[in-house]
Amino acid sequence: MSISKGLIGVDEYLASNYRPDMDYVDGVLEERNVGEKDHSIVQRKLIRLLPESLAVFPEVRIQISPSKFRVPDIAVYETEPDEQVFRTPPLLVIEILSPEDRMNRMMNRVHDYHRMGTEHIWIVDPHEKRLYEIRDTDGSITLAESSQLTLGNFTIIPQDVFGQTGLRR
Repeated sequence: MSISKGLIGVDEYLASNYRPDMDYVDGVLEERNVGEKDHSIVQRKLIRLLPESLAVFPEVRIQISPSKFRVPDIAVYETEPDEQVFRTPPLLVIEILSPEDRMNRMMNRVHDYHRMGTEHIWIVDPHEKRLYEIRDTDGSITLAESSQLTLGNFTIIPQDVFGQTGLRR
């Protein structure tokens, strides 16, 4: 959902603090669906599950293009970028769906991450207890439900993320 009535500049966006942080797309602020317990539980579990050898950043601003910034739920790098606002493509982006999220809106975000060079993109749905990965087949990306998500020799299965109480179905 866009909330800006007028266009704002990149400098104004970068100098502002939003709670929760917002995406910035061509001068327009876009709200992100966050703040629910299930979303937070899954985000915490995923951060704890990821290998300690990786640099893991929850809700960090990433500049996709000169006029577009996204704030993924989790961005993962092999090594920590030196930038305050990341311009380096993450190795992995993880987006966690909220009940209000629509897949077509999420796919806009996915296309942005893919275009900037992110190699791995996962979508986690805590309400349906499903894992998805984005696959690139000859330059065309598709969303595929998966029984496991793999990054190198590291694998996450649904039981790892949804196995304990706390998540409603």
